[in-house]
Amino acid sequence: MKRGSVGMTLCYRGAMKTRRYSEVDVFSREAYRGNALAVVHDADDLSTEEMQRFANWTNLSETTFLLTPSSPQAGYRVRIFSAKEELPFAGHPTLGSAKAWLNAGGSVRPGGMVVQECAAGLIPVRVSDDQLAFEAPPLTRYGPVEESIVERISLTLGISRDQIVDASWLVNGPQWIGVRLSSAREVLDLRPDPGKAGDLEIGVVGPHEPSGETQFEVRAFVGGDPVWEDPVTGSLNAGLARWMIDTASASPPYTAAQGTVLGRQGRVHVSVHDEKIWVGGHVTNCIEGTVRL
Repeated sequence: MKRGSVGMTLCYRGAMKTRRYSEVDVFSREAYRGNALAVVHDADDLSTEEMQRFANWTNLSETTFLLTPSSPQAGYRVRIFSAKEELPFAGHPTLGSAKAWLNAGGSVRPGGMVVQECAAGLIPVRVSDDQLAFEAPPLTRYGPVEESIVERISLTLGISRDQIVDASWLVNGPQWIGVRLSSAREVLDLRPDPGKAGDLEIGVVGPHEPSGETQFEVRAFVGGDPVWEDPVTGSLNAGLARWMIDTASASPPYTAAQGTVLGRQGRVHVSVHDEKIWVGGHVTNCIEGTVRL
């Protein structure tokens, strides 16, 4: 359907109304150096089709819609859409949605917490100073990756199979496969071929030299999606944290850099409190206004 005919259909139905709209930058202290998120407020009356159409139009990695929660524990409910599908959970939309909801008048619960309701369940978000952090949800698929898929990944990334130190499924909404390389330099040097990825969602991580600002470099590649390399990815970093901590490849707290090759300065802060992994970063307000939907 052409965009023009969509607009006429909405006007004919009388469905368009003015709603609060925000765009925030997630995982960066400096505006426009992290990962952008579009947030539509007061979205209870929008259909799934209308949400998906708008998310496709924004052409961002994700767009979220804030709704009235169904759980008394939650401050708000969110639906999360990429350009092509709805996601049960995603990391940077969780932090960005929480920030946008707070900016619109939402309040922090005692203990500095906000509770988000999404398709993956209730996600606690901790608000501390100028950072937000979400509690990493459990992985629904976690374990070794089939060798045939690892071979596909090496071809997609343009490296030899021997350069892949380890690989694991890290599914927590998105179907991430984590790939460990021996160094951050190898991660930065990757020049993958999107035509070979198919529907794979690949997250690559490698360690920086000790004593630097960041301990790991991360890149995220999404096959079959208009957004081939994601700038900064909370869900992936949550899965990588679980995997690297379990395999003694990382000792929290640590900071991962992401988006470097894209000219971004994403910084993802991983910590552990009461045996739970928290993934956090700064969220910067960039755009406040209204949208007609």
